[in-house]
Amino acid sequence: MKFISWNIDSLNAALTSDSARALLSRDVLNRIIEYSPEVIALQETKLPNKGPTKKHLEILKDKFADYEIVWNVSVEPARKGYAGTMFLYKKDLEPSVTYPVLGAPSTMDSEGRIITLEFDEFYLTQVYTPNAGDGLNRLEERQIWDKKYAEYLANLDKKKYVIATGDFNVAHKEIDLAHPNNNRNSAGFTDEERQGFTNLLAKGFTDTFRRIHGDVTGVYTWWAQRAKTSKINNSGWRIDYWLVSDRIADRVIKSEMIDSGPRQDHTPILFEIDL
Repeated sequence: MKFISWNIDSLNAALTSDSARALLSRDVLNRIIEYSPEVIALQETKLPNKGPTKKHLEILKDKFADYEIVWNVSVEPARKGYAGTMFLYKKDLEPSVTYPVLGAPSTMDSEGRIITLEFDEFYLTQVYTPNAGDGLNRLEERQIWDKKYAEYLANLDKKKYVIATGDFNVAHKEIDLAHPNNNRNSAGFTDEERQGFTNLLAKGFTDTFRRIHGDVTGVYTWWAQRAKTSKINNSGWRIDYWLVSDRIADRVIKSEMIDSGPRQDHTPILFEIDL
C-alpha cells in the first residue's frame, strides 16, 4: 500500500487562489495525484468551521475522483480557520473513521488535529501536533498533548498494527535539522519536545525514515517561509513522519520525501508498506 502525507498550509489557498504560492501548492497536489496513493493525509487545512465549502468539494471531487473525503476542522472555542486535517482514501477502501479527543489542555481538542481510519488489519492515523508557540508560550500544554497522544497510539497498538503520520512539529535528533546549535530554545527543538517524541517511540513505534535511511543528514521536510533562502540553502527541519508499530517495521518498503520544487514550507512524505 502507498500513502502520502502533507502539511498543505491552507487547502483553500491551494484550491482557489491564483497567487504564486497557491500555484506552487497546486503543482505539489498534482504531483501527489500522479503517485495514485491509496490514502492521502493533509494537515493544516485551515478550512472554515463548517468544513470545506461547496466549491472546495467540487474541486476536490474533480481532482480526486477516485477518493472519498473526510475532514476534521477547528471549531469553537478554538480559532476558526485554524489547524485542521483531512483524509482522502480510495473508494474501494472502506475504513471506519473516528475523530479522537485526547483530553488535551486549552482548545487543542477543538482544533481538528487528529483523524483515524480503522481497517481490518491496522489503524492509519494522522496528527497535526500543536506548535509550542512564539516564546514557547504553549510548551507546557504541548508536553501534556505529547503524553496523551502517545497514550492514544499505545492503546491503538494493543488492538491492531498502527501506522501514524503527520506534522509532529518536532525535530527529534540533531541530524533532523540544519542548525541544531542555533535552535536549542526554538519551538520544535526544545529538550522537552524531543523527549516527548522519544517517549512516544519507546511505547513501541518506529521512525520509518530513520529505519530505511539510517543517519543520513541534510534530508528535511520543512523549510521556513520567512527565510527566503531557506530551501536554496537547505536550512531545513525534519518534522513530518511516518511511524509504525515496531512489529511491522520490517514490512516498510519506502519512507521518503517527495520533491516539492521551489515551494518552501512542508514537502509531502511518501510511505509504502507490504501488509
